Amino acid sequence: MGDIAKGALGGAWTLLVGWILPTALNLAVLMFAVAPSLRGLGPFDRVRALGSGHTGILLLTGALLIGLAANACQNALYRLLEGYLLWPARAYDAGCRRSRRTKERLAGRLTVLRLERRRHERGALSEADAGELARLLGDPGIARAVPGDRRRTAAQRALLQERLARYPIADDQIAPTRLGNAIRRFEEYGADRYRMDTQLLWNELTGCAPDQLTRQTEIARASVDFFVALLFGHAAVMVLAVLALAAGDRPDVPLLLVMVGVLAVLLPVWYRSAVTATDEWAAAVRALVNAGRRPLAGALGLRVPQQLADEREMWAMVSRLSRIPYHERASALDRYRITGDAGVAGDADGQS
Repeated sequence: MGDIAKGALGGAWTLLVGWILPTALNLAVLMFAVAPSLRGLGPFDRVRALGSGHTGILLLTGALLIGLAANACQNALYRLLEGYLLWPARAYDAGCRRSRRTKERLAGRLTVLRLERRRHERGALSEADAGELARLLGDPGIARAVPGDRRRTAAQRALLQERLARYPIADDQIAPTRLGNAIRRFEEYGADRYRMDTQLLWNELTGCAPDQLTRQTEIARASVDFFVALLFGHAAVMVLAVLALAAGDRPDVPLLLVMVGVLAVLLPVWYRSAVTATDEWAAAVRALVNAGRRPLAGALGLRVPQQLADEREMWAMVSRLSRIPYHERASALDRYRITGDAGVAGDADGQS
């Protein structure tokens, strides 16, 4: 019973921190800064007619309901920020080109620093390295950034590496937005490292991995959820503030203008915070894939080969099971089965 209660409270905690708390903050800003200027609108007039105690209960109830609704719609909210939902084709393509260019220049700036350090230590570069350095310095974007990069400390240069690490390894996985790339980098980790389609096998993977790893993934995601919910809530409050300025009865113009300005400044701050918070989420997903793939293989009645190339082949076949006719599945994975455990392997094939 204690374990059940602990698990329930743990799940509620991530929901509370990720969606309900930021919703409560946005509702508080709306009620105390914007709502007084929305005179003449029935719902807001009725809220003002309530006592302070009833207003507090209404605020908590609204935060709970809206937070739960936002949690249910989180996939759509994330896809909008990642650039996959409601983005015109031209905007999507332009965003992808910009992201690829940014990734290439970050990689180029780091390469310039590395080659210059090598030249300083060895006195001269090879012909190939000297040509690569000249080519990179010929890029105007890299050339403008290099003087500042040279003045960076070792810790500041490591921040450049962190920024580069927030992009997917494969260029064909690039997304049009920074958040999309920061999330896509760990979505493709299993496929890039082990040829395991973690998107397809996510439920199986989290079901077989140690509970601590699964819990770390949920907690890490809650931090990103918090900033995403805060961002969308601020955008909604801004819209209502502009509505109050345009259609309100005797609105508090200075307060509303200040509110719109502050929220407009905070929107990119929360977006960047969400991008930065994905670092912990990415680390948790990598740990989940690295440590959870062996329990998953055992649950599927398979043994993990010693050679990485063979393991990649095995996971590629497992990932394709849903698209392979059932009668071909057993023969496809025969060489990777645990000896004497054909029954488990057959069950796994059927479930996959």
